[in-house]
Amino acid sequence: MVGEEVMSSAKREILQRVRQAIGEAQAPVPHRRTYRQTATVDLDGFVEKLRDYNAGVYRCAAADVRATVAQAMSARGKSTLLIPPGLAADAQLVRDEGLSYEELDRAEGVLTACTVAISMTGTIVLCHTPTEGRRALTLIPDYHLCLVRADQVVETVPEGIRRLRDFRTRPITTISGPSATADIEMIRVKGVHGPRVLDVILIA
Repeated sequence: MVGEEVMSSAKREILQRVRQAIGEAQAPVPHRRTYRQTATVDLDGFVEKLRDYNAGVYRCAAADVRATVAQAMSARGKSTLLIPPGLAADAQLVRDEGLSYEELDRAEGVLTACTVAISMTGTIVLCHTPTEGRRALTLIPDYHLCLVRADQVVETVPEGIRRLRDFRTRPITTISGPSATADIEMIRVKGVHGPRVLDVILIA
């Protein structure tokens, strides 16, 4: 008990000295954000960034999406792709209706939409809405073909974060190129955290 009292007394003395040193509590000073928060969207820069990340990129009009999906699949040698519940299916697209992880792993790939894309960083953001599917659908298959509308592309990260305000309770996945990582010896390994191959169809 004596030791505890000594410790408590020492603690009070330390806290008292701290309070004396810092003085009365001051109201926090608002921090002015001087970094760039908005900018004109650079679609060509977005495409260039995606290609820098070794992602395949296709550009098409809304009327040509189906044909461009078929073109991307043919280029990758894919006969079928999984899709989330919110996308329209056809003969080449199989809807994910509670498929097991093993079934997802055996799939040739997945086709999804996205919530927002950021040109400055070449990042695609999924909030796993009905057109984007559950996280497992976009992380387990080895190939991801993603549909990005031009009006979903913003230039800066702050703009992208503001677009996510309505999705704050949903899981978020950010994609900056195909999944890859490197160990301490700088040996690059693809596919550790998601698909090894990413293609993007930019619809404008």
